[in-house]
Amino acid sequence: MKQILQSLKTGATEITNIPVPFASSRSLLIRTSRTLVSAGTERMLVDFGRANLLNKARQQPDKVREVLDKARTDDVGATLDAVQSKLDQPLALGYCNVGVIAAVGSGVEGFSVGDRVVSNGKHAEVVAVPKNLCARIPDNVSDDAAAFTVMAGIGLQGIRLAEPTLGECVVVTGLGLIGLLTVQMLRAHGCRVMGVDVDPCKLELAKRMGAEVTANPAAGEDVLAVAEGFSRARGVDAVLITASTKSNQPVSQAAKMCRKRGRIVLVGVTGLELSRADFYEKELSFQVSCSYGPGRYDPDYEEGGHDYPVGFVRWTEQRNFEAVLDLMSSGALDVSPLITHRFSLEQAAEAYELLSSGEPSLGILLEYSGVDAESLDDQRTVSLTDEGSSQRVVEQMNSADQSVPRLSFIGAGNYATRTLLPAFKAAGAQFYSIASSGGVSGLHAGRKFGFANTTTDTQALIDDPATEAVVITTRHDSHARWVVKALEAGKPVFVEKPLCLTQDELIAIGEAHEAAATASDGAAPVVMVGFNRRFSPLVVKLRDKLNTVSGPRAFVMTVNAGAIPADHWTQDPAVGGGRLIGEACHFIDLLRHLAGAEITEIGRQTLSARTDDTFTLQLGFADGSIGTVHYFANGSKRFPKERLEVFAGGRILQLDNFRRLRGYGWPGFTGQRLWRQDKGQQACAAAFLEAVRSGGPAPIPWPEIEEVARVTLELANQ
Repeated sequence: MKQILQSLKTGATEITNIPVPFASSRSLLIRTSRTLVSAGTERMLVDFGRANLLNKARQQPDKVREVLDKARTDDVGATLDAVQSKLDQPLALGYCNVGVIAAVGSGVEGFSVGDRVVSNGKHAEVVAVPKNLCARIPDNVSDDAAAFTVMAGIGLQGIRLAEPTLGECVVVTGLGLIGLLTVQMLRAHGCRVMGVDVDPCKLELAKRMGAEVTANPAAGEDVLAVAEGFSRARGVDAVLITASTKSNQPVSQAAKMCRKRGRIVLVGVTGLELSRADFYEKELSFQVSCSYGPGRYDPDYEEGGHDYPVGFVRWTEQRNFEAVLDLMSSGALDVSPLITHRFSLEQAAEAYELLSSGEPSLGILLEYSGVDAESLDDQRTVSLTDEGSSQRVVEQMNSADQSVPRLSFIGAGNYATRTLLPAFKAAGAQFYSIASSGGVSGLHAGRKFGFANTTTDTQALIDDPATEAVVITTRHDSHARWVVKALEAGKPVFVEKPLCLTQDELIAIGEAHEAAATASDGAAPVVMVGFNRRFSPLVVKLRDKLNTVSGPRAFVMTVNAGAIPADHWTQDPAVGGGRLIGEACHFIDLLRHLAGAEITEIGRQTLSARTDDTFTLQLGFADGSIGTVHYFANGSKRFPKERLEVFAGGRILQLDNFRRLRGYGWPGFTGQRLWRQDKGQQACAAAFLEAVRSGGPAPIPWPEIEEVARVTLELANQ
């Protein structure tokens, strides 16, 4: 299927062929008929992409600070690689989609195949959208009109926050698409409306749509004087700012035109240097509106499909969509005057050129010829050797080097594209197929690293005979499932940590491992977890030094992990496992590796009952060694992110950030320093490839992998 992608590096827009997604749990698969181009948001993204690196930095000062912090703790080279990788990823454009349901995922009620729906889906022939971001379209509302629903939903949420009542006078500043839609909805609400903009054509449209008066500051009109007359010298009741500007003027102007205890709601983007005097004397309220309404950016609502009880949250984003569609159905909201241009999907590049051309435009519709519903299952895989095709079965490539196994990747997220794929490529891997849930990230990674095809059908990837080994880099909650599937298919498997999230999953993997060994006459299958730190050159050096002294060791591992928002997916026990299972397992494995003895005692202390991301782990080993892992999320980024100290035989080794190793009391050795950080990813990948190629044992013995997983889960459950 075809989809519109934009390069953040160059601003170029392309129509490309990507695999059709599946209707996953609690989502709908929709065949698109119309999408609406967001003149504000999408123009901003195109302009950002076309800006040079310096101007990009000026537009995102917060991101610049993050880059500088990373450069202080990691090296400059790694930081620049991360920035370039981020800019290199294509962006899927669009969020105003209309189409027909082609498939319904599990856990979905109230929708059926064949229903016309509106959603915040992308500009693509087929989209998969969570059910709470979709709404059915009334029969008497056209596809053209329904395409404006999401835009109108943004304005409606601003109206709800302003809480206007019948007869109140409300000002709408900024009469783009959202502003003009807001004018109509306020009129339907029984409000008197004033419009403010610098474009006389938009002011005229606002009058046609119900604005009682308008003001154009660019034409020399005194906006405050017009507002004073409009409000009958009482001050306006509320102002909704739907403009997009860096100026503070809209907010300052809104405060001056409001009555005492008036309300100001920011729906658009403006400068926010507020005058305390303006707000203090009138006791004004100011609020920023969040997109379509309650539920937005809440993963439980959007991805999990958990609706808010209507008795407590009357208007969610989905119910706002429904309210907009009801207004269209009744005739209270007419969007036909807002449609200024139409393009076919194939002409999308012209549509985006229009955004930056200066030619007046408002509603730009993209029209889709439609995808045959019967062929959707045949479009889950796209050949990257011939991107003009979208066949389900791709002709198998002959290996350039028969001694090097063909790898297929499940998952194409940031860690895969920035770290693992470059590491495997540098280790000499041959890539065959890469799977991603939405298709876009898989396409990008597939092109960049030379895969034969990209797919959204993960099981087909595993079953494909051309896949000789599987690498899993998906979200943590799917690791165990795909490890088991790969073992059942008789494929060697590399899984990014953690191995699993629960004891039941660990048992299932163990059973699959045993069954695979039985099926191959006792030969243990190659299963490897991405515990790359044990392969770091400085860790190898450190272990060599430790092997020259006898007796138990004492380890102190300090991880200055930094804070992650509580709503980040890695913090969700059911999805990411939390930071102990999801990341601290790395350090449990590292100490287990350096001790060279089984873990026999464990303990955990947590900083606070309110958080699970700052803790200390205690490990005791069978040889008498002891280890402590301090995993802290409450430190400064200026301190090294990872520091390991080892005390053994009257000597000390200190490793900082996998760049510098210091020795204290070691004859002839004071230290070693690398030019850039090396956490061992390439050596880790090379070890896995060699094990698969040679048929030899896994680089990390299975009993150690199982032990570290079991200990990690036990610590998490303490």
